[in-house]
Amino acid sequence: MTALTMPFDNSYARLPERFFAHHEVAPVASPRLIKLNHRLCRVLGLDPAQMESADAVAMLAGHRFPDAASPIAMAYAGHQFGHFVPQLGDGRAVLVGEILAPEGRRFDLHLKGSGPTAFSRRGDGRAALGPVLREYIISEAMSAFGIPTTLSLAAVATGEPVYRETALPGAVLARVATSHIRVGTFQYFAARQDTDALRLLAGYAIARLYPHLAQEAEPYVAFLEAVIAAQARLIAQWMSVGFVHGVMNTDNMSVAGETIDYGPCAFLDTYDPAAVFSSIDQHGRYAFANQPHIAQWNLTRLAETLLPLLDADETRAIGKAEAALAQFAPLFNEHFRALFAAKIGLTTHRPSDIDLIQRLLKAMHEGQADFTLTFRALAGALTQGGEPGLLSLFANTYGISQWLPDWRARLDQENRSKDDIAAAMRAANPAIIPRNHKVEHALAAATEGDLAPFEDLLRALETPYTDDTRLSPWTMPPMAHERVTRTFCGT
Repeated sequence: MTALTMPFDNSYARLPERFFAHHEVAPVASPRLIKLNHRLCRVLGLDPAQMESADAVAMLAGHRFPDAASPIAMAYAGHQFGHFVPQLGDGRAVLVGEILAPEGRRFDLHLKGSGPTAFSRRGDGRAALGPVLREYIISEAMSAFGIPTTLSLAAVATGEPVYRETALPGAVLARVATSHIRVGTFQYFAARQDTDALRLLAGYAIARLYPHLAQEAEPYVAFLEAVIAAQARLIAQWMSVGFVHGVMNTDNMSVAGETIDYGPCAFLDTYDPAAVFSSIDQHGRYAFANQPHIAQWNLTRLAETLLPLLDADETRAIGKAEAALAQFAPLFNEHFRALFAAKIGLTTHRPSDIDLIQRLLKAMHEGQADFTLTFRALAGALTQGGEPGLLSLFANTYGISQWLPDWRARLDQENRSKDDIAAAMRAANPAIIPRNHKVEHALAAATEGDLAPFEDLLRALETPYTDDTRLSPWTMPPMAHERVTRTFCGT
């Protein structure tokens, strides 16, 4: 134990012990702070200076815990690439405790790579520096885009190697989330036909994440609907910035509606709806355009676990689940339409807008255009003088040339000035994303001991919507020899 004091109140650890396994410290050779998120410290009500102390760094590395901590590995199951595994659990992660922030919000403090647990399945429970910094970078970018996400509080070096294909420097990521309850958490108890635990878990999730639903006539139905609505919005937000999660297994889907478990994730350069980056996704199950379909599939698995709670009569329970699941597609489609309408400068709604959006995406695909730069360049193309810059992004300009007059005619119905439309478009379309080649460069440099590219990329991502010539290197797509086609999860 340490002298460090933390504002912990560990409600999940007060659930029955079949919900988790207690975790003992797994000491490391030489914990050293690599990066502390001062902004997140302030949100959590933590003193950054204290969090840089030796005791705090020891906690963040899983090396030593304060008295108020209650370190546990959470139990869950999951469908991995469509195949059900009845027991997964936190195999290389530990829920240290829950922080009560000053405004009353509750956050999990979770360590990834902190050593083996009861669920490690012969793994070493450790993480390499590269994947830790990847999650730090991508979660910071998603936060800057306004997309719900787990957040990175700190990255800590362990002073020990981890062994994958080769020896790599070890590290631990301290991350924060509204909750780490997953679809797979419900599947764990459903697989054991433990209805009491399902009811307790659902009640806990409602009280913690959706407390307003407790007064509903059918709170479990309302909970399912709330998770469906949150995921419909989240996946549409991913699509709007060209994000590919990479491993949308049911154990990687949070019922809080936050992006969780960044592994082989990536952002589109050239727009391709079939884009797959994950080295383990051999058949494209989690390709960019498949993400809404997989989300609905995962939510169907959640609904199956809740059937005993939805109604005592199985037929009625199935009917309620199907009615809730039927809401996903229209909710997702509306979020998708609204987000992409904003990206092309529309605030009013016409039935033909979705066709206009899909025609643009088709032209981008056929023209091998860069996803991020195309939407950013559209603001400049509001004037004839800016059109050549847009067209230069397309290897084949036929589709975009056919589309532009119809887009301009639609914008004429907006009754707003071109300057106002352009400003709104720039606010809806990031100029800077964590380009895969920039991320890989930062990780490779960090592995060799140079953290400057990592810090530079984080600074650029703090203001992703601004036009600043000093940041122009971060906006450029990769050269042919820089393209990243495969990413890795780090286990």
